[in-house]
Amino acid sequence: MSYRIPLFDLNFSEEEEKAVIDTMKSNWISTGLKCAEFENLFSEMLGIKYSVSLSSCTGALHLALKALGISKGDEVIAPSLTFVATINAIKYVQATPVFADIRSYDDLTIDPSQIEELITSRTKAIIVMHYAGFSCDMDRIMAIAKNHDLKVIEDACHGPLSEYSGKKLGTIGDIGCFSFFSNKNISTGEGGMLVTDDEAIYKKTKLLRSHGMTTMSYERSKGHANSYDVIDIGYNYRMDDIRASLGIVQLKKMKEDLIRRAEIRKYYIEQLSDVEEIIIPFINHEGFVSNYIFPIILKDSDIAKRDHTKNIT
Repeated sequence: MSYRIPLFDLNFSEEEEKAVIDTMKSNWISTGLKCAEFENLFSEMLGIKYSVSLSSCTGALHLALKALGISKGDEVIAPSLTFVATINAIKYVQATPVFADIRSYDDLTIDPSQIEELITSRTKAIIVMHYAGFSCDMDRIMAIAKNHDLKVIEDACHGPLSEYSGKKLGTIGDIGCFSFFSNKNISTGEGGMLVTDDEAIYKKTKLLRSHGMTTMSYERSKGHANSYDVIDIGYNYRMDDIRASLGIVQLKKMKEDLIRRAEIRKYYIEQLSDVEEIIIPFINHEGFVSNYIFPIILKDSDIAKRDHTKNIT
């Protein structure tokens, strides 16, 4: 029996097609005005000062750690339930990941009590991941971070526009990181965004995303700068204007898309609530959520039962 549920279904239309064509006709397709426009719109959407467009959320996580000065010998507490990129980014800076478990089957986010138990003299930061777009307990986590002088990075790749106590996810910690991979709420194929209210972090990230160069190619091509210097060891983590043009259109569709996702989630809960063999995480959650995915947990299950269940049509 073949697996017939698609990994994702793009909501692209003629709007995205036109945006890409218009960018191609502009004769500038690498990092330029479209990336700047995308960044400004993203900041406005979240109510945050600075956004830096990047080639991926992995790059955003990596630069977040670099900008915060995390390095060899440091420990970073991270959730055990997350995508591998969260941990790879810690390894990139030669720090040590320390895993904290989830709160429960009903709440798949990192457990604040475990975070506090795992803190040592080498702990420098906490990475939280808002699973499926549902917020971690940010009040407790930020209080722990303040008490122990730790930095907080939000892996918000599941949660654009999701909220916690009236604040958008990604804007509560020191740095927020977002993904625009093809199956995310905002889809540009590949891409990411780092957001912060800290000007020093913003400037450091902009420098590191493009080889540590003091000016970008677009600025030099328009005569805004005649030369550049390289003042740090940086990376090629730039987004291009083609992907940014897709992101701009996708942002305009976001609210309508998330409203529809909320309706679908409500329908799923209505249909599945009486199924005794499953647990629906976050079933009583209140507040606006991106509903990136709809996770369920099979009781008394194993890999074989899981695979059999997902192939039932």
